[in-house]
Amino acid sequence: MARINLRPWREELRAEKQRQFLVMLAGALIVGAGLVFLWQSHVQGLIDHQESRNSYIENAMKDLEEQIAEIEDLKERREELLSRMQVIQDLQGQRPVIVRAFDEMVQTLPDGLFYTQLEKSGDQVSIVGMAESNSRISSLMRNFERSDWFAEPNLTNVSAADEQRSGYSRFNLSVQQVVPDEDEAESEQEQ
Repeated sequence: MARINLRPWREELRAEKQRQFLVMLAGALIVGAGLVFLWQSHVQGLIDHQESRNSYIENAMKDLEEQIAEIEDLKERREELLSRMQVIQDLQGQRPVIVRAFDEMVQTLPDGLFYTQLEKSGDQVSIVGMAESNSRISSLMRNFERSDWFAEPNLTNVSAADEQRSGYSRFNLSVQQVVPDEDEAESEQEQ
């Protein structure tokens, strides 16, 4: 007997192939989605890693900037301290000079003359005083010229004194203070 297949086998085969195609398509989509997810996860991991490195670098830069600012502050303090120390050393070095200058002022002072005001600005010493006569003022200027500690006496004003000191002349004089070499000062002290 002849077998006749009346079933629509071609349509079933087509439907089966279409189902297999859809399953393969769904599988490919799932695998593709999984690969995209893995790729995105990998890229996001790289981005997160780079962002963490960037934030580490930014934090390190902030720390370094703070340290640089602290170093600059310390350098400024150091410079201030060094300048203060220099001023103190200069003052310590000038202490004997000031004493010697005052001693020299007393030694140059002739009889019949006295100072009423002394003012020092830099190396310039301004003197206001009273003298019995103009010859005493001249003698004072000669003494300043001979002194190793003073130079260039300049008389700016001579006037009659007030009524309380009749017979006296008031004078204004300026003189340069000079610090002699140590050898000259020592030889002068020995004399």
